[in-house]
Amino acid sequence: MAADTTTMEPYIELPKAMLERATAPGEWNIILPVVIALMAGALLLLFRRSRGSQSGFAILAVLAVMIVDAQLFWQVLATGPVSMTMGNWLPPFGISFTADVMGSGFALASSFVTLIVLVYFHAEIVPRETRHGFYPLVLLLLAGVTGAFLTGDLFNLYVWFEVMLIASFGLMIIGGRKMQLDGAVKYGFLNFLATTFFLIGLGYLYGLVGTLNMADIIRVAGFAPSGPMSAIAALFLLAFAMKAAAFPVNAWLPASYHTTDAAVSALFGGLLTKVGVYALLRIMISLLPAARDVFDPVLTGIAVITLLVAPMGAIAQTNLRRAIGFLVIGGIGAVFAGMATPSLRGVAGATFYAFHSILTMSALYLVAGLIERITQTTDIRHMGGLYVANRTISIMFIILVFAAAGLPPFLGFWPKLLLTEAALGQADWLVAFAILANSILTLIAGSRLWAYIFWRAGREGKNSEQVNDRLRKLSPKENRAALSSTIILVGTIVYLGLWPNLVFSSSWVAALDLLQPDRYVSAVGLAPLPDPVSLQPIEVKP
Repeated sequence: MAADTTTMEPYIELPKAMLERATAPGEWNIILPVVIALMAGALLLLFRRSRGSQSGFAILAVLAVMIVDAQLFWQVLATGPVSMTMGNWLPPFGISFTADVMGSGFALASSFVTLIVLVYFHAEIVPRETRHGFYPLVLLLLAGVTGAFLTGDLFNLYVWFEVMLIASFGLMIIGGRKMQLDGAVKYGFLNFLATTFFLIGLGYLYGLVGTLNMADIIRVAGFAPSGPMSAIAALFLLAFAMKAAAFPVNAWLPASYHTTDAAVSALFGGLLTKVGVYALLRIMISLLPAARDVFDPVLTGIAVITLLVAPMGAIAQTNLRRAIGFLVIGGIGAVFAGMATPSLRGVAGATFYAFHSILTMSALYLVAGLIERITQTTDIRHMGGLYVANRTISIMFIILVFAAAGLPPFLGFWPKLLLTEAALGQADWLVAFAILANSILTLIAGSRLWAYIFWRAGREGKNSEQVNDRLRKLSPKENRAALSSTIILVGTIVYLGLWPNLVFSSSWVAALDLLQPDRYVSAVGLAPLPDPVSLQPIEVKP
């Protein structure tokens, strides 16, 4: 008797490119930070006229992002990289989000800094800037930064760069002052140019290897012709060097970061350039290591010149935040030094320094904002007498100068120690000299600022013993929000400098995953291919 097929449910076979298992709970942590930031930013637009509600809701949203980032970081540190591919597609067909120690650590540092900045800005913001969407733009910026750190797809990285660019451009022009618009034009033009180079490189890369999934590129890049891959790497190097503000494509940073409010400068100085640094580390160390070897002299040259020129630029400045901008650029040179000496110690030093720079440069900008609020000027020649007026700020500033210069036992000392040891281990005396010279020049630049702002009793042109009569006291609200949040950030930097074991161990794991990305590839669900160098041609006999 024939079977009755009228009651049987039709059998639908899933395509072989589809994932058949359920998403593990831990994998949702990869996309939750981005989703929370985007949804919170959208919700803030609905009650953008309520200043108090916007501030509190934004702080809670970023706190939630930071908690998820912390869970993701500990998960990755304990068990290795994790990945999630959108739409149940198997990689490399779907867009993957992949978190390793470097990406999740940078995301955690970014959300922590953003939380501090939002609390700080609560004492600074004016109603006009609230109506123009400050809080939604900050959350959009955080979503872009976090997405860039956690994406496993190069085209998706381009998308998050665009999100960051839109949000940062909006934050830069809030207030509509002429100086802001001038800085925003320079910032926007050069960053759009960098994004264009990145997009051109993506097109060439996709045409050459047929994929933009990072793990898949790691597998197949060794089989591609070396000449075209070097050309693609050159486009990426130019694009991300501009994003990171490395010499000689760094002019946009000191021309723009000081034009906006100090809290926005802190976000930019801590986060934006580090996304360019992250992309360079990921691409030049993991994805295209053969091309990195080709550009080793270029990386060395960029590192040495940036390390030496940037602090000299800071020494020549009279605008406080413009001088700090040059110190940010000097830190980018230190990361390039790690890429120029791609040993385990060198790459660990580069990732450690990038993490340190996120915290320290943001804190420097926040302290600069407090100084400008007290002195009511941005020109260091018109400052003076702050050591007597506010010793807390003077102590925080000199601590951050020592950390930026890399003096022990502060946070910046440990990555510079790793970078110097890596350079000496490879007999790269020029890079080692540049790292040490950068520390000396940064110390000179920072000490000059401290002497102008704190050591002198009065303003330039006055009797050196005349007390500065233009100083104002911080209001109770400024003490509660701006000063307290800055103290927390500086205290974190001091703590991590005195007890750096967690950052040390994380940097070692991050460097190992960059240099030997098998765990990253396996987490995405792809099997590593054999080394093309080890493949021998097969002799076919008649």
